[in-house]
Amino acid sequence: MESVQVKKLANYVHQAEKEKRVITKITSDLYPTLSIEEAYLIQEQLVTNKENEGLKIIGPKMGITSKAKMKQMNVDNPIYGFVFDSMVIEEEEQISLSDYIHPKIEPEIGFILKEDLYGKDISIEEVLRKTKYVFPAIEVIDSRYENFNFTLPDVIADNTSAAGALFGYKMSDPTSLSLDVLGVSIKINGETKAFGTGAAVLGHPAESVARLAQMLYKKGKAVKANQPILTGGMTEAIRINAGDFVHVDYGQLGHLSFSVTP
Repeated sequence: MESVQVKKLANYVHQAEKEKRVITKITSDLYPTLSIEEAYLIQEQLVTNKENEGLKIIGPKMGITSKAKMKQMNVDNPIYGFVFDSMVIEEEEQISLSDYIHPKIEPEIGFILKEDLYGKDISIEEVLRKTKYVFPAIEVIDSRYENFNFTLPDVIADNTSAAGALFGYKMSDPTSLSLDVLGVSIKINGETKAFGTGAAVLGHPAESVARLAQMLYKKGKAVKANQPILTGGMTEAIRINAGDFVHVDYGQLGHLSFSVTP
């Protein structure tokens, strides 16, 4: 793919995000043969566009971390994107639907490393040894594509639908918790909407960090210390609407809540 085309497609999804409007997926008409490798080139250009506007990367985020979803998408690895400072939501803050197109939320376990993670053969044990803290998090995903309809390359190019992130303040020692059996429940207006466990994320959320390290290693990059890492949804993504009060309980890891305004 020529650099002119990369810039054109990065601008296509970037403008849709800024203007909060839906677009048809890239693979429909603009570039039907888009590959995963080409999609990451578009994502990298999108990241550059954002940084040129003064935005800063807060940390990486993982997507397609459910084994069932990976099978459905016919892939062996999850995907990654980035959370920017403009996407951060404070605990118990109100969020406005007007800032999004068709937002959904996913409860996640966040990691903060105490040293960089670099290599092609990273194990869960190594991730846990190099983890400073784990914490509760909520990701807001908001695909720019119409009706959340996309292929894997499309969603990679769109920075994996990244739109918002709520990072909990409660930090826990990862060795004090069994993160694979840690349960989470989402309640909206008092009604339980979803339940899951850490095992929904590639069997163990630390495996998600290991896979991220392996994917970045191929590009000569490391997972950086002291950045929050979103490891992937512990439940299916749940749509939110104006008037909702969202409460997510992570058991020993803590809880998070926020309300939704028009």
